[in-house]
Amino acid sequence: MGNHFICMRKKDTRGKSHGSKSKRMGRSQRKLMTEEEFLHRQALSMALQQNHLSQRFDGSMSRRIGSTSSRRRNLSDPFSNGKQAPDFLENIKLKKFVLVHGEGFGAWCWYKTIALLEEAGLVPIAIDLTGSGIDLADTNNVTTLAEYSRPLISYLENLPEDEQVILVGHSTGGACVSYALEHCPQKISKAIFLCATMVSDGQRPFDVFAEELGSAERFILESQFLIHGNGEDKPPTGFMFKKQQMKGLYFNQSQTKDVALAMVSMRPVPLGPVMEKLSLSPEKYGTGRRFFIQTLDDHALSPDVQEKLVRDSPPERVFKIKGSDHCPFFSKPQALHKILLEIARIP
Repeated sequence: MGNHFICMRKKDTRGKSHGSKSKRMGRSQRKLMTEEEFLHRQALSMALQQNHLSQRFDGSMSRRIGSTSSRRRNLSDPFSNGKQAPDFLENIKLKKFVLVHGEGFGAWCWYKTIALLEEAGLVPIAIDLTGSGIDLADTNNVTTLAEYSRPLISYLENLPEDEQVILVGHSTGGACVSYALEHCPQKISKAIFLCATMVSDGQRPFDVFAEELGSAERFILESQFLIHGNGEDKPPTGFMFKKQQMKGLYFNQSQTKDVALAMVSMRPVPLGPVMEKLSLSPEKYGTGRRFFIQTLDDHALSPDVQEKLVRDSPPERVFKIKGSDHCPFFSKPQALHKILLEIARIP
């Protein structure tokens, strides 16, 4: 009996070793799951608090947020080994990313991207556009793209004279990126359109979504999602999809936790900015370095529409994320992170 344990056969040894390894892997996986759960809870708590504040107070406030996590986690290549990070970062001259959300979203939607970029040693800045996120401006009073983009333009204008950033715009936030390229071209090293409205001169951001929502004129006349903030007898001031429509359009591949976060955080979309025709010049907007990231399982902005956008106004390079819905910062955060780093490395 005693010899059985002392003179264990190789087969038994392998089995025991494999069991110990499985236990270690199990503990590691549980730890990662716990950290991910904590991150989700923290973001959800923040969103709930923001939602509560927006119902209690009036006024206007724009806030830029950083990472919702102070922890350091092991990431996949190229930062799985901390010793590799400094060498990798040497190839990235500009380390500041300014993240611009799309319609109805806020700075909160970037929480995974913020965490990944910060852990890679970069500097992400997520901005709430006017009337979005925790900016308490009344969306019914936001009537122009200039008003809507004011927090972004203000941030860029107040950068040190010789400082530039990498600008990332999601969905209709792409129109704000285009607006910034026209008004602050010297502050933007690269502009990244993430399944975004990369419109041409004289085009409205809403026109990009015509395939899914119909023409702008028809939408204003018939849509059940319109908001008449100044009275039913007045022109509409905004719109907001119902929860089921939002889930189908935006979150068809996103985790339930992230959808829950969005459901308590989304705000009405001011109608004026998305219906405004952009004026873009070859001398300013036309000289900007543009990149486009396509999302290939997108129900809000179909892959065909995204292909048309890059054909009509070719960017410097196009990247694709397979299996991503309209919100890759939720559904494919690691894939999005790697593309952002790759664009940052381009000379």
